[in-house]
Parts: sequence; C-alpha cells; structure tokens
Amino acid sequence: MDVEVPDKLYFRIGEVSELTSLKPSILRFWETEFEQLNPVKSPAGQRLYTRKNLELIFQIKRLLYSERLTIEGARKKISEKCNKGSKDSGTDRKTEILKEIKEDLIRFRDSL
Repeated sequence: MDVEVPDKLYFRIGEVSELTSLKPSILRFWETEFEQLNPVKSPAGQRLYTRKNLELIFQIKRLLYSERLTIEGARKKISEKCNKGSKDSGTDRKTEILKEIKEDLIRFRDSL
C-alpha cells in the first residue's frame, strides 16, 4: 500500500473510497465477486472495513487495473493466496477472528 492509512480499526465505505480512489459502487460490487471481502456491518447497517479488508481491496485493484486480469483471474489468484496463507498461518487467522469478535462484543456492550 502506497497510501497513508490512518491507524484505525474500522473504516466506513466513504473513507475506503477516498483511500483507494474507487467509487463506493465498485467496492460494493467487489463484495459480491470476492468472498474474502466481507466487511462487518454496524448496527445501523453501515459497512465497516478492517485493515485486512483494505489490503485485499488494494490487492484486487492491482490485479484488475495494473496486471489487467479479469475478475475471474483475480478471484483465482486471491483464492490461491488465501488457501496457501490458511495452511501457513491458520492459528494467526483464528487469533485475528477472535480479536475481531472481541472488539465487536465490546462495541456492542458499550452501545447498551
């Protein structure tokens, strides 16, 4: 990522749009095409992207715009990378998921 990303846990779609120079409609479309891109939704239904989501968006953008792959080709490359990564760092991914769940629970508790 060549872009300076603020030190935050979650980013709204407008912020992601500005950081990536992509329209929100493109981001929403990519969510339907790439199963790995799945932002959490706030209680109000607003998309909240993590830093991991941002990394994936930059990777998708590079594959589609710089390497000029089709969506299917980009999807295949990302799936291969994720499958390799899950074998190499399954424990890391589980830890990350647990941290995200904990953060969600804390936000939920604080909203009560």
